[in-house]
Amino acid sequence: MIRPSALLLVISLVGTATSSALAQVLLSGEEIAMTLSHGPWPPAFEPDPSNRVSGLAAAIALGETLFFDPVLSRDRKMSCASCHDLEHGFAEPRARAIGNSLLDRNTPSVVNVRVHRWFGWAGDTDNLWAQSLTPILSSDEMGFDPADLKAALENSAISDRYVGVFGSISEQSADDVVVNISKALAAYQETLITGPTSFDRFRDALEAGDLASASQYPLSAQRGLQLFLGRGNCAFCHSGPAFTNGEFHDAGVPYFVTETRVDTGRYGGLQALSTSPFTLAGTFSDDPLKRGAWAIRQVRPQHSDFGTFRVPSLRGAANTAPYMHNGSLADLQAVVQHYNTIDLERLHADGEAILAPLGLSERESSDLIQFLNSLGDDPR
Repeated sequence: MIRPSALLLVISLVGTATSSALAQVLLSGEEIAMTLSHGPWPPAFEPDPSNRVSGLAAAIALGETLFFDPVLSRDRKMSCASCHDLEHGFAEPRARAIGNSLLDRNTPSVVNVRVHRWFGWAGDTDNLWAQSLTPILSSDEMGFDPADLKAALENSAISDRYVGVFGSISEQSADDVVVNISKALAAYQETLITGPTSFDRFRDALEAGDLASASQYPLSAQRGLQLFLGRGNCAFCHSGPAFTNGEFHDAGVPYFVTETRVDTGRYGGLQALSTSPFTLAGTFSDDPLKRGAWAIRQVRPQHSDFGTFRVPSLRGAANTAPYMHNGSLADLQAVVQHYNTIDLERLHADGEAILAPLGLSERESSDLIQFLNSLGDDPR
């Protein structure tokens, strides 16, 4: 067992009879305990009870086809993958998404999306399958209405595969067809889980007491981790194995879209959620117990929700620039600089006072970025 009082763990690693190297684990016992809370990864996942095809191989395959096929857009020019680009961590490199018009927000990655409790930057859906409905039915994005999408699917090359999973299209209502499409998409997106990274190997080695293996994690990343856990207070929001608490906060990023129009964030998301028929409490949920429905029945918009946005997972974040809900920060260096010099006067008065300028040195900023990069690398 690792002693909580340990301040510095130094291991002399002996290689061959003629060579040796000195490596270190810099973390204190308290820091090690905090590090262990960020794993293990990946966790074990259970099928989504609100989605009867969650985990079903045929539905996953159908969802993958639908994700990359433009059949879901009215003009047949856009697929889910047009914005959620495989080569860019299932996000996209532009600051704000473009559908049928320029949108207000950055495209969030759908990698590890199943870990969330709320979906979208504003949490306007409480389940993964409903989240897919937002772009499909939005006139600003893929632009379909349920009746036209049902007709398009019935006349497409994918119709037989849909029937194999969900049954006759003609005998289903347009809403049922659209929801079934979204549930197949969700089944596919549930499989987009990242593997262990060099951070995870470090974390798992600490848990196993294998300090020799743990010491292979670069010292710069260890120093960055210490900043993340301590002085930076990053782990307050980016907690747990997925490096997100799944909640909504004001990160000090302006929420004005134009000089006269604002993105209300979570406040507007909760308003949309309260009128949606596609929640865990609704009839389209396949869960007879309606698990999770208590939240939608109880949650109400508060003024403090105005301009807050969902905390993203940091796993794989190095691959998904630009950052923030509006894509206003171009790279991880810009993100660190934002928190280094954050304008406290911009935060709304009744928001959470959890941010303060970090004032990191150039080396400390580099260390923090090195740590963040280690959350998305492939150590194989």
